[in-house]
Amino acid sequence: MERKDFIKQAALISTTFFISRDLLAKDKGPIFGHGDMRYRMDVKWSGANPNVNPVNDCHEMVQDQKGRILLLTNETKNNILIYKKSGRLTDAWGHEFPGAHGLTLVNENGTDFLFITDTVKHQVYKTTIDGKIVKTIDVPFEAGVYKKAAEFVPTETVVDTNGDFFIADGYGAQYITHYDKDGKLKNCFGGRGEGEEHLDNAHGITIDRRRATPTLLITDRTRNCFKRFSMDGELLEVIRLPGACVCRPVIKGDHLYAAVLRSPSLANANSGFVTILDKDNKVVSNLGGTAPVYENGVLQPMSQAEKIFRNPHDVCVDNEENLYVAQWSSGKVYPYKFTRV
Repeated sequence: MERKDFIKQAALISTTFFISRDLLAKDKGPIFGHGDMRYRMDVKWSGANPNVNPVNDCHEMVQDQKGRILLLTNETKNNILIYKKSGRLTDAWGHEFPGAHGLTLVNENGTDFLFITDTVKHQVYKTTIDGKIVKTIDVPFEAGVYKKAAEFVPTETVVDTNGDFFIADGYGAQYITHYDKDGKLKNCFGGRGEGEEHLDNAHGITIDRRRATPTLLITDRTRNCFKRFSMDGELLEVIRLPGACVCRPVIKGDHLYAAVLRSPSLANANSGFVTILDKDNKVVSNLGGTAPVYENGVLQPMSQAEKIFRNPHDVCVDNEENLYVAQWSSGKVYPYKFTRV
């Protein structure tokens, strides 16, 4: 074969390969995201039967040590749905959480437990992985900032390695309450107010261990940012995310993931997406959102670019870095899975 004929044939094979690869990707589902953080979407991941195991609002998701994906919904026919990563439903439980909202998993000496917040009952529950309630946390009147139960509307928890836990009152008076492992109140900070140290829609909380010193990352959803606090409640940093009403921060490896419920304008209802930040707090990818743009180091306003979500409420990142997105007020849809490509 002459050299020019060989080059033509090689080019044809190469072109055919890339066309075939693109078509195959489309057959497997559309791909979303930016840069190195791109994912293939599967809206039919859940194998649950809505007539048997319905959902209402899909609020939050975690992965347990067995690799199973747990979903929390405020549907009292089954507050918890338990899936294989394949989407096959394996178990369901829970009828007593009408305001089921926050779901946090903690491993204690090899045993998994859950913390569930209930915005209707104004309480937080610690349960076994199969649903037995082992601890109930009531309104922290001892903090001196609550006069009635209705002021305490907990949305999220996080547990430290020593068993201490923090509760974010994201729909109430906006305080963060800090307890020891036995449930004794140790501290209270934040609260509604105008200064940066205050919070407005403290929807989520997590402990960030990506640096030498652990810190708390707390959502300030109305102000479109995360706020970093020391473990004793001192404000350290504000991570501004213009255009993004973010839900809870989820950390996996070096990255921070968050569902964006919507953009700030009321005209943009059902305008959510998912955002991903690197360890330097820089947005590197948006699923269903505009590509992140920085001008002179300042992130420009983000917004929904593709209508793949209505009101995404949480992101679960599994042990293979695939994502599961739960949605609030979105027609009782089950979570979507996004496979890393």
